Amino acid sequence: MTTNKPVSRVESRPSNRPSRPVRARQQMMDHGRKLPEESPVALSFNGATEAVMMATPRDLADFGVGFALSEGIVHHAREISSLEVVSLEGGRDVQMTISAERQQALAARRRKAMGPVGCGLCGIESIEAALRDLPELGAGLKLDAADITAAVDALGKSQPLRAETGAMHGAGLWVPGRGLVHAREDVGRHNALDKLIGACARDGINPAEGALVISSRVSVDLIQKAVASGSQMLIAVSTPTELAVSTAERAGLTLVALVRGDDYRIFSGRERISEAAAIDTKTAGKNADVA
Repeated sequence: MTTNKPVSRVESRPSNRPSRPVRARQQMMDHGRKLPEESPVALSFNGATEAVMMATPRDLADFGVGFALSEGIVHHAREISSLEVVSLEGGRDVQMTISAERQQALAARRRKAMGPVGCGLCGIESIEAALRDLPELGAGLKLDAADITAAVDALGKSQPLRAETGAMHGAGLWVPGRGLVHAREDVGRHNALDKLIGACARDGINPAEGALVISSRVSVDLIQKAVASGSQMLIAVSTPTELAVSTAERAGLTLVALVRGDDYRIFSGRERISEAAAIDTKTAGKNADVA
């Protein structure tokens, strides 16, 4: 894939504006917490805007490529012949050029999306489109309990913006024997995963080599994006929805969630977790965080 200039990522730093929460008796207290930046980001293909997301304006080239891949707009990053991140008044526009064939397929979807904080299914026009067909996943990936614990721990340590603001989602790729090979952050959990998928594609890393790790709950659209990436496993800190679990089972994706230290729940694809004890996922609602 060739990339037109300028494609250097638009860096975002947390705002230095202190938060001033209202306390009891209307007292104001300044804790000096840095606030995360959020901005409208348009994702455009061949001159037409496909989606506008509220996102952290950082790693936007990764975001554009990852969104195109996870939404099935392109099948390979090389199908994006050029990419330019354009700064506009009040936001950013990730402008991509794709082939005529992919453009025709995109037009046939009749999809226009605008959603808050990376709403993964906003603008989908039908139930059939929302519950899209998923590719068949490969086999061969195996993780053990130590991998799962280490992956979540490594992701937390790879989120500098979360450490500064306390308000960022993260996504990473954990490869057995190599550790966390990539991580990305965003105020939206869908955006963070798209950025990760794009970063892997641009660096020639195949997500099928490892497990995706996310810092949030698991909705069905995150399952769809994970499967579209080719990864065979998704590890999450918080709770999956019922539809997310059934979709993971249908796609053959291993879903591990509610990771707390060395404790976790396996919701689907138990065969990819070596030496895994039987876990009753009916108890998954206990001690669950909503993120």
